[in-house]
Amino acid sequence: MKEKIRAPRNRTITLSTNEAAVYREKLLRLTGPTTPQEIENKTINQDLFEILRVLPSSFVDLLFIDPPYNLTRTFNSSTFRERSNDEYKNWLESWLPSLLRVLKPTASVYVCGDWRSATALHLVLDQQLIVRNRITWEREKGRGAKTNWKNASEDIWFCTASENYTFNLDAAKLKRKVIAPYTDDNGKPKDWDQTADGNYRITHPSNLWTDLSVPFWSMPENTDHPTQKPEKLLAKIILASSNPGDVVFDPFSGSGTTSVVAKKLGRKYVGIELDETFCCLTEKRIATAENDKSIQGFDGDFFWERNSLRERRRERSEAGSADTLSLFDEK
Repeated sequence: MKEKIRAPRNRTITLSTNEAAVYREKLLRLTGPTTPQEIENKTINQDLFEILRVLPSSFVDLLFIDPPYNLTRTFNSSTFRERSNDEYKNWLESWLPSLLRVLKPTASVYVCGDWRSATALHLVLDQQLIVRNRITWEREKGRGAKTNWKNASEDIWFCTASENYTFNLDAAKLKRKVIAPYTDDNGKPKDWDQTADGNYRITHPSNLWTDLSVPFWSMPENTDHPTQKPEKLLAKIILASSNPGDVVFDPFSGSGTTSVVAKKLGRKYVGIELDETFCCLTEKRIATAENDKSIQGFDGDFFWERNSLRERRRERSEAGSADTLSLFDEK
């Protein structure tokens, strides 16, 4: 395969031949029933559907599922083909119930999809879990169309296994710039903070996410995976719906964003991915996460609106202060 020619400032994560050989040795392959301890903090390089029966039961606190959407797309050596709504629903039903046995009774489940798969996903999830919400997130890019609306959003279905589940509200709050700085009768800020860096309000997280940047060539988390999710997206979900030390499981792991963010946030992780190259990229990213815990758009306390940290950095620079936010700068 011919190597891509990349621009000098391209920060896309790649693998050398030597790196691939090293990280390949870290991958796990299951040959029979296993225990949670044997697969925790591992990347399993196998077909999910071939090892479903040998996965341990009741060990997962948070399940993040990013399955192939109902459209034709190639992932390196494998291709998923678009099918009718009924066929897609049947495909989901062929594996999802078996997968859900890995959940603890207190577990949460997030399932990704788009408008094409929404009907099938809702029907199937409603039969198996308690569907609590549908998050819509802006992809910020997408191909324009002459006879249709540009498709620039995706969905994430939020479900739980029971009425007893984790939701850490404060961990997922968003820090927004104040557009209308209302004050009380004494002139004091009303539900917002006045700081040297500007006026900000801490807001509750909603089911409409417009603060995400899809990974692209100049971002240090970017890989060549065609449907890579932003680390910031996974950080919101992992912080809200798990606690430190919990097990986060991604059965369609891709280039490993879920495992990487779980590692950065002090959770245990398990990822399953069929493609060996993406598994090796996952291991490289996890190795980097040993020393670099930064997540773009998250400062350790709050999530920031897209581009707001660059603006904050510029304001500080103009004021003559040091640049302390480069780790969290958005595009």
